[in-house]
Amino acid sequence: MNIIKIFLKEMEQEAVTTRKMLERIPDDKYNWKPHEKSMTIEQLSTHIAELPGWVTMVVDTTELDFATSPYQPKKVAGTKHLLEILEASLLEGKAALERTTEEKLLDNWTLRDGEKVYNVSPKHEVIRMAFSQIIHHRAQLGVYLRLLNIPIPGSYGPSADEMSM
Repeated sequence: MNIIKIFLKEMEQEAVTTRKMLERIPDDKYNWKPHEKSMTIEQLSTHIAELPGWVTMVVDTTELDFATSPYQPKKVAGTKHLLEILEASLLEGKAALERTTEEKLLDNWTLRDGEKVYNVSPKHEVIRMAFSQIIHHRAQLGVYLRLLNIPIPGSYGPSADEMSM
């Protein structure tokens, strides 16, 4: 099996659900969060929108060191802008996958903060983790939207909101 083709297909399939979820966010709710320890909707949704672009970082580098490259999320100017960020991130991630090789995806990639190493894994495993992060954070966003009484789109079948329509 060709892992790059599998990743490309999965990226597009998950993008459909991610778009549906992100487009539900009302422009006036970006500062809302369900708990003091939680991210705001802006922080969470921006991270979701940017994660497909992490594929590019993994393909093109050998590590991310937060000590020298701290995460600087984009500032979102509403849902239309958020979706533009997602689309740019998807294009970037797809292009990175299309230009790499399976052999290069066997190389190790490191996530660190200075001397503290969080993870060293083959690049293909880190890409899988990035995809899992999208799904994980998208589910968190679903809880946020539910708490705001915003109908949730289905992910892998119809949602309870779609079933009641």
